[in-house]
Amino acid sequence: MADKGKGNNRPPRNSLPAPLVQSFRRELDKALSEKDEQGRVWADAKWGVYAFYDYDGEPIYVGQTNEKLRVRVRRHLTNQRTDAVAMRILDVFEVAEMELWPLWELESTKRGDKAARELLNRVEYTAYLKAIEESKFKAILNEKIPPISPKIELPPSRRFELVTQEMRKERGHPDIRIARRAETLSRLAAVAHERGEVSDGLRRVLVIQAVRLAHLAAMRLAQAEGRPAPSASAIDIVGLVGSVEYEHSDPYGQTDIDSLIDGEDPGEE
Repeated sequence: MADKGKGNNRPPRNSLPAPLVQSFRRELDKALSEKDEQGRVWADAKWGVYAFYDYDGEPIYVGQTNEKLRVRVRRHLTNQRTDAVAMRILDVFEVAEMELWPLWELESTKRGDKAARELLNRVEYTAYLKAIEESKFKAILNEKIPPISPKIELPPSRRFELVTQEMRKERGHPDIRIARRAETLSRLAAVAHERGEVSDGLRRVLVIQAVRLAHLAAMRLAQAEGRPAPSASAIDIVGLVGSVEYEHSDPYGQTDIDSLIDGEDPGEE
């Protein structure tokens, strides 16, 4: 007869991750609970756009959602995305901050509403172009560039710290970041090799991640030798990957990667 008491001593699931992972998730929980001046929780907006930044404040990813900001952000930052490739493109250990742009005016709008989708696309594309402009490399790690849309004035946003000072000291050390970035690049290259047929965007991200790794390693070398840090302007991203302001094979977003991940039909409105 089975022991009915067997397994009663199992620890809580949230106690199993390593301490630094637990700390990151606590900071994420706090950020996802923050309220605006009207008492609304920023992350509770159903429709919105989000961005992630690394330990240098460098923008690295921009996305959109119409299922709730907190749900989509958690999928990214707790490795719960259903697409394994997504976890290899974006290394959670590189994320130190996030920014949220909730679209409160769409709160009661159904997901298939065409006008709402167009507004969401405009906000996402504007936030994407803003990230490109603010990036020292003039490129970020989106596998799918948002569809070309007319620029729009961005709604109010909030930027959140997701790491403590202790985490910055540990995860933010350049040698650790170089090792992590090299591992991410290697895993992404393995995906391209093993699958053979991958998106153009994945191959573009492979180049951009290699550039980010090379620049970080060069900065560390300059620091060790007591020389000035090398300028990112020496890197010609457009010369390496072409324009990053539109998807060359799909400039107007007829194929929506996130919609496919979520099980939606990208052709539905």
